[in-house]
Amino acid sequence: MTALRRQQAILAYALLLPAFVFLGIFTFYPMVRGLIASFHEWSVLAPPRYLGLDNFREALSDPYFKIAMTNSIKYLLIVPVIQVLSIALAVLVNREIPGVGFFRAAYYLPVVTPMVTVAITWGWIFDSSGVLNYILLSLGLIKEPISWLVNAKTALGSVMFVTMWKGLGYYMVMYLAGLQSIPKELEEAAVIDGANGWQVIRHVTMPLLRPSILICSTLSAMAALRVFDEVFVMTQGGPMGKTLVAGLYIYQQAFESYRFGYAAAVSLILGIVVMIFTVINFRAMSRGGLRYY
Repeated sequence: MTALRRQQAILAYALLLPAFVFLGIFTFYPMVRGLIASFHEWSVLAPPRYLGLDNFREALSDPYFKIAMTNSIKYLLIVPVIQVLSIALAVLVNREIPGVGFFRAAYYLPVVTPMVTVAITWGWIFDSSGVLNYILLSLGLIKEPISWLVNAKTALGSVMFVTMWKGLGYYMVMYLAGLQSIPKELEEAAVIDGANGWQVIRHVTMPLLRPSILICSTLSAMAALRVFDEVFVMTQGGPMGKTLVAGLYIYQQAFESYRFGYAAAVSLILGIVVMIFTVINFRAMSRGGLRYY
């Protein structure tokens, strides 16, 4: 290694050092401590006591944990919906038309709005005397108000809708970046060959957008499995545990029951589930398991 390359390497590592220190203190160290805690009975009332795999055995036999994991996996149903809608929005705003900048900003506004604010607002909308019931009653679509967040049949779907609504703009921007990286010459060549708008999207745009789809679907699946804020604010896991998700269950065990070791074990199980779904998604997309053309 020449002196110049050595100096460049030293400079590069020096610039990366603050990030490594930050990650080490706030990411890797808590991960290691959490892993250690998952094998212990640990609360603020007594010193840690080693339990081995007892926390994991308890979690796998806990009916509330099973409900929470089931609801978290159900949350994955919004992933394909949000991806399709985000792609459609990106295609719509990927045009040079008057006011397109306003629409892009409007669609992205929910992303920069704090989730607590969004959840409280939608909680008012979904209230039995809220705007949604008023509109549905005015249109004659329902005969009596529906308690969307209290009804066991509609609570989880209502919270999932809020998650989807808030995330649309984020993935739209990512897909918009992917669309703008596609050479216009390819789409123009397809049009010259006689392809209509749908055929261009199906045979040219979607295959070239595949890397963006892989990234967005993976991020969306990870976020769906780790959902917490909107459930905590809107339903607190009710009614009857119908909206209890893994993230909320971990919070309850750690900060309400003060079972930090058990909560760490559940977090580790959730992390493994997230990793499994991530690997499945990557393999399915990269090896042609999912085709868009």
